[in-house]
Amino acid sequence: MADDAQQPERITVLAEEFTPAAMEFHRRNMSARGYRMEGQITPRRYMMIDGPGEPTDLFDGKEYYAVTFVRKDDE
Repeated sequence: MADDAQQPERITVLAEEFTPAAMEFHRRNMSARGYRMEGQITPRRYMMIDGPGEPTDLFDGKEYYAVTFVRKDDE
């Protein structure tokens, strides 16, 4: 595993369906890599805002399931 300083604090994975998102924690062995799952896996719509204008849809407005992995605190 790379040095903790080089590991991102959070990694978010998007999937079209729930099951692949849920399995990603185990598939990539995220616990051994120093991560835990944060929150629930939920479908979300993504938008981008650039300046004072209105946000625009990403992915043509399609919802994706999102799962976020957070680096574990060294306690």
